Amino acid sequence: MRTRSAPAAAWLASVAAIVAMTAIAAAQGGGKPATGNPTPGIAQPDPPNPANRVTFSGCLQAVVRRADPSGSADPNTPSNARFELTKVERSEVKTYRLEGIDSQFSPFVGAKVEITGEITGPANANPPTLLVEFVQRLAAKCS
Repeated sequence: MRTRSAPAAAWLASVAAIVAMTAIAAAQGGGKPATGNPTPGIAQPDPPNPANRVTFSGCLQAVVRRADPSGSADPNTPSNARFELTKVERSEVKTYRLEGIDSQFSPFVGAKVEITGEITGPANANPPTLLVEFVQRLAAKCS
């Protein structure tokens, strides 16, 4: 019986390792991209339209509201009733109602911020609603 030489065995081991790594990479990268509705039966919102995107700076304030006796004000549920952007600069409208979740806004209450989003709802709403996509702190306190 003949045995293989050390260089031939090392070469064979290298080839086997390369084949194994190629097979693993192909298995991980394969498949089709996910498409369709991820939650069938529930309507999905339209994607944001970049042409409707606006950016404003102003003061982020919590809305003072009466206590909700039902306790249904879930801070993880998107709402447009909890926060406003006031003292808005470079806009005819000086206050916007902010739509999003509490964790998106609560760290910035009382700060001067820049907000990017899309104006939604009726054009004659007072104040109009801004569906927020991005919040950035400009100053720790609002002036």
